[in-house]
Amino acid sequence: MLVLGGTRSGKSTVAEGLVADLASQADGTVTYVATVSVIDEGIAQRIATHQARRPPTWNTVELASSSELPTVLTQLDGSVLLDSLGTWLASAPDLEVDGQALVHALEVRSGSTVLVSEEVGLAVHPPTALGRAFVDALGHLNQTVAAIAERVLLVVAGRTLEL
Repeated sequence: MLVLGGTRSGKSTVAEGLVADLASQADGTVTYVATVSVIDEGIAQRIATHQARRPPTWNTVELASSSELPTVLTQLDGSVLLDSLGTWLASAPDLEVDGQALVHALEVRSGSTVLVSEEVGLAVHPPTALGRAFVDALGHLNQTVAAIAERVLLVVAGRTLEL
């Protein structure tokens, strides 16, 4: 399942509820895969807010490198919440990630997977070459994952639309 939304749209909160529901129908296990690293106080505060919302029974995996994500996903049992594809892409050298390896990992996982990603196609056109490269790369990555997702949801102002 792919949950898309803009900044502060409520996409992570929606995804957390979805993965909790999926886990309750299975073995109850949830692993939260975090793709962001603390780079400043603002990010640290966002991470703390996300952590405070999660049940203490959820496991957390923090990626050391963007390249390890597909392998990590295939090794996890139970339900997984990956938050987010945008920060995964941004952490990769030259904004290059292996989208096909990610798709393969998602297809071979036995448990449910909920992915969160930023919908950047509705945002202001970035004025820099790097900003445009990020938007292009994330747009393509979102399309790649959406093509194999069982469900794709768009979150706007805390409201969810099924695509």
